[in-house]
Amino acid sequence: MMVGVNSNLPGRYHLTVAGPVAAQGWWWSEATARDKFTEWVGDWGRPGARVTLVDEETGETLDDWPGVVGATS
Repeated sequence: MMVGVNSNLPGRYHLTVAGPVAAQGWWWSEATARDKFTEWVGDWGRPGARVTLVDEETGETLDDWPGVVGATS
């Protein structure tokens, strides 16, 4: 089954920062969103912060800091 893109979204890939700093952004390119994720962790990654990248079309969390999606303990 193919899921249609919701044209009301500002972008498929949603990046959020929660904690001492709050920010969010959307991009249509997953590569750009992943680059921004790395940049935002470097800029705003500090104790108490959480940076999350979600594919809004599928609802899947693609990356999460300080936790790592799919990491084994």
